[in-house]
Amino acid sequence: MSDLEQEQEKERDMELRQDALRGKKFSLADIIGLEGGGFLKGESPVPLMVQIKTEIKLFISNNLQDSSGALQGVLQNIIDDGDDKISALQTQPLLSLKSIIEEIINHDNIYYDFVKRVDLKYGQITGDRPYFQKPGQIPSTDDEYSHESVKTKLLEFLTLIDEQLK
Repeated sequence: MSDLEQEQEKERDMELRQDALRGKKFSLADIIGLEGGGFLKGESPVPLMVQIKTEIKLFISNNLQDSSGALQGVLQNIIDDGDDKISALQTQPLLSLKSIIEEIINHDNIYYDFVKRVDLKYGQITGDRPYFQKPGQIPSTDDEYSHESVKTKLLEFLTLIDEQLK
């Protein structure tokens, strides 16, 4: 079909539509319905930030080794609250995740607070008393989330993220 034929067909369609609607009373809902049909055309109704966070959280749950799920849960909560960090790198969600984990590991006060949150989450999940290890203190033998074990898991996870980014 040539450009001229396509243009003529569009004009005929417009005339038919105008004839069909002539003399009909419209409510605001009718007008929105007529004009709003293409409003989200080609767009996802799910906001981009929600899509990115979901992608990151799915990556965490599929790739971070964590038997009880407390470490994954706390990290996913941080993702939920990390709009500013994620939006800065929204075209590369794994880079956002890497940046967040590096910030946790590289700042002692943030890191110790993070481990405390993981211990608390562990207690909520299992119903057991959490072990709150203090900096420099020897961990309990029953503590699944000691400072050293959490750091080891996070460093292994960073290695996996780096491999995915290559």
